[in-house]
Amino acid sequence: MKLDDIIKFDDKGLICAVIQHHETGQVLMVGYMNAESLAITMREKKACFWSRSRQKLWLKGETSGNVLHVKEMRTDCDADALVLKCDPVGPTCHTNETSCFYRLINDDGTVTLSGDGVAEK
Repeated sequence: MKLDDIIKFDDKGLICAVIQHHETGQVLMVGYMNAESLAITMREKKACFWSRSRQKLWLKGETSGNVLHVKEMRTDCDADALVLKCDPVGPTCHTNETSCFYRLINDDGTVTLSGDGVAEK
């Protein structure tokens, strides 16, 4: 079975890609791919996305150097989402955090930065 035969892009031609650290399993980021960025990712073994805000291809790390080397790719049972297990070079988040998921939502509805207890406004 070929990926092209089962993959399901949404009505905008995109598929959600969850990026995980290949060793720790930590979720690093979420991005969106179109057919072209998926093909580049598979060929180059570096994560490439479709930037919805800039409406163009975006090779992760092209300006920062913080590349995501793809070690493994998976699709879910419906073939409408991807998981890429990657080896990150440097921080993944544009805020210089290891992961884009560094904000903790507390039971009382407050949001803190994970680990330091500083409340976000």
